[in-house]
Amino acid sequence: MSKTAEAEGALETRGIEQVPDHERTARVRGLFPTWVGANISVLLLTMGASLAVAYGLSFWQALVVAAAAPVLSYGLVGLVGIAGKRGGAPGMALSRAVFGQRGNLLPGSLIWVARWGWETINAVTGAYALLTVLDIVFGIEANSVLDLVTLLVFVVGTFAISGLGINAVQKCNTYAAYLFGAFSLLVLGYLVVGTDWSAVFDRPAGSPASVITGIGLIAAGGVSWIPSAPDFTRYLPRTASSKGIVGVTIGGAGIVVLPMVLMGMVMAVSTPDLASAADPVSFLGEILPTWIAVPYLLIALIGMLLINSMSMYSAGFTAQTLGFRVPRHWAVSVNAVISLAFGGVLMLVATSFMGSFIAFLSLLAVAFSAWVGVFGADLLRGREYDGAALADTGRGSAYWYRGGFSPAAVAAWAVGLVAGLLFTTSDWFTGPLAANNVVGEYGLGWVATVVVSGLLYLALPKPTAPGAAGRAARPAARRETTAP
Repeated sequence: MSKTAEAEGALETRGIEQVPDHERTARVRGLFPTWVGANISVLLLTMGASLAVAYGLSFWQALVVAAAAPVLSYGLVGLVGIAGKRGGAPGMALSRAVFGQRGNLLPGSLIWVARWGWETINAVTGAYALLTVLDIVFGIEANSVLDLVTLLVFVVGTFAISGLGINAVQKCNTYAAYLFGAFSLLVLGYLVVGTDWSAVFDRPAGSPASVITGIGLIAAGGVSWIPSAPDFTRYLPRTASSKGIVGVTIGGAGIVVLPMVLMGMVMAVSTPDLASAADPVSFLGEILPTWIAVPYLLIALIGMLLINSMSMYSAGFTAQTLGFRVPRHWAVSVNAVISLAFGGVLMLVATSFMGSFIAFLSLLAVAFSAWVGVFGADLLRGREYDGAALADTGRGSAYWYRGGFSPAAVAAWAVGLVAGLLFTTSDWFTGPLAANNVVGEYGLGWVATVVVSGLLYLALPKPTAPGAAGRAARPAARRETTAP
C-alpha cells in the first residue's frame, strides 16, 4: 500500500506512532482491495440464508437489506477513515485525543476484548472450511483432535500475515479479491442455472421490522471495522480526497456483500436448514459440485484468513495503546493465543454456530457503536491531531485534560453504551427496554448507541487542551515508545 522505506512484504516495524508526511504516499484506490478482502467470508452466505429462514424475508426485501447494509456500515467506516489521513496514526491512538490519555483505556479495553470474539468467530469459520475440504477431497471426517489441529493451522497463518504488517496484508488482499471474485461469479452462474426461481420469487414478504433488523444484522460486520478504519488510511497524504475514501470503502465492501448475501438467501430456499447448521461452511459441499466447492472453499479460507489478519493487525495497535510496550507483531500474538483458546471452546462445546454468531454480532455492534458515536461526533467538529501529544502519555500531554480523562467523551461513551444495551435483544442478553418500542422491535440498539453517545458528546462542555505555555509549566512528560 505504501511505497516507503520499508519494502513491500517486509516486516512492518512502525507501531502506533504518527506516520511522517514523507512516507504517506499511498493512494485512495488502494483501499478498494482492503475492503473487498475484509468481506471475503462464507459467513455472508449464512447470514443471507438467515434473512430467508429466520427473518422470513422475500427476495426483494433481501435485496434491499443487502444493498443498504454496506452503505450504512461502510459509509461510517469511510467517514472514520478520514481521521487516518488527518492524523497519520491508528484509530485507537487517535482516540486518545478525544477521550484523554487515561480515558481512552475504557473504550480501548472493551474494543480489544470484543475483537477476541470477532477473531474467534472467523478462526472457527476458517477451521470449518478446512475440515470441509478434507472431508470432500479425502473423506476425512471431523473429530475433536482434527478440529483443534485445523484451528491451530488457521490461527498460525493469521498471525504470520498480520505480524508482517500492512504491505503483506494489502498484497494478499489484492490477489484474494480477484480469485474470490472469479469463483463467486462461477458459483453465481451455477445457482442461476440450477435454482428453482419460482420458489425464490414466490416467497411471501416479511415485516418491515424484520427488514430493518436484517439490515442491522448484515451491517454489524461492517460496524466492527469502524475503529480500525484509520489503521488502513494512515499512509494516505493529508490531501487525499475524503469523498474518495468514503466512496471506495463502500464500493469495496458492497461489491462483495450484495451478491454474497443474495446468494445465501437463494441457497436457503433449497436448503432451509442452512441458517441453523452446526457449522457455517459444510453446506457448500452439499449444494455445489465438488469441482466448484473445493476451490471456492479454499479461496474463502484464504479470505477468512485475511479478515482475521486485518483484525489482528488492528488489535496489535489497540494492545499498544493499552500499555503493552512490545512491538506490534508481538502484541498481535496475544490475540492469536486468545482466539485459539476461545475457538477451541466454540468448536467443541457450542451446539449452534449461527445462534452464537448472531448473538455475538448484536452485542458487538453496541460495544463498537458507543466509541463510534463519540469519535465520529468529534471528527465532524473538524478535529486535527497532534502527533507528539498522542505519543505523550504523561501529565504534560495536550490530551491529558482532567486527570487523563475527557469527562464529556467518557460520560457520553458510557451513557451511550448503557442505552444501547437497554434496547438490545440477543440469545445471550436481553435489555429491559428491548420490547414494546420501535427501537427494540426493529433491532436498533446499536443505532441508539451511536445517536445517544454522539449527541450527548456534542452537548456536553469539552475540556480545553492546555497550550504550550501551560504544558511547559507541568511536570516533565513521559513519552511513549514502542520497541522496533
